[in-house]
Amino acid sequence: MTRRLADDDDGRAAAIRALRAGQVVAIPTDTVYGLAAAMDVAGAIERLFEVKDRPGDRAIAVLLADLDQAEAIGELSPAARALGAAFWPGALTLVVAQRPERPLPPALTGGRTTVGVRVPDHPAPRAIAAALGPLPITSANVSGEPELTDADAIEARLGDRIDLILDGGPARGGRPSTVVDVTGDAPRLLREGPISAADVEFALRDMGR
Repeated sequence: MTRRLADDDDGRAAAIRALRAGQVVAIPTDTVYGLAAAMDVAGAIERLFEVKDRPGDRAIAVLLADLDQAEAIGELSPAARALGAAFWPGALTLVVAQRPERPLPPALTGGRTTVGVRVPDHPAPRAIAAALGPLPITSANVSGEPELTDADAIEARLGDRIDLILDGGPARGGRPSTVVDVTGDAPRLLREGPISAADVEFALRDMGR
């Protein structure tokens, strides 16, 4: 039976232990709940894909404790830094080039040379990422189904697939993050979420002032 713990210091410590053991954990974020696995535990990311029924060629993003973690795994362009300064912590995922000196697991990136990074506006994933490093995460749902936004729904739909649910109450945002690709000459909006396209454009215009 899937364990369900409150999102407090004890619950987060248990989630960290579970992730270090290669387990899949549902955690609250500032957007929707996510399914997380530890990046450096063999087979953990692959298990995350199995839980979600996610095709193996689709990359997933990582949540970070802070900007330093983003810089450790990704090459941040001036546009990436401007958008991070404007919206982090918050509901913005930036697609950046991987650092060649720190190759990431192909299971995470789908074999791509890029990675999605985000510093969320929620203490739980930031605390877990501070303990474990960049945290691979994908929305808590079965691929193709709606995102799940509370622990009851996750337990009902995924309780037989995952190991622990960190219950932080209903998700605050209810929508997946905005995604911007900053690897090219001009940033490109891939998905509009809580941060609007107009807000992204304004932050980029403001960068040049």
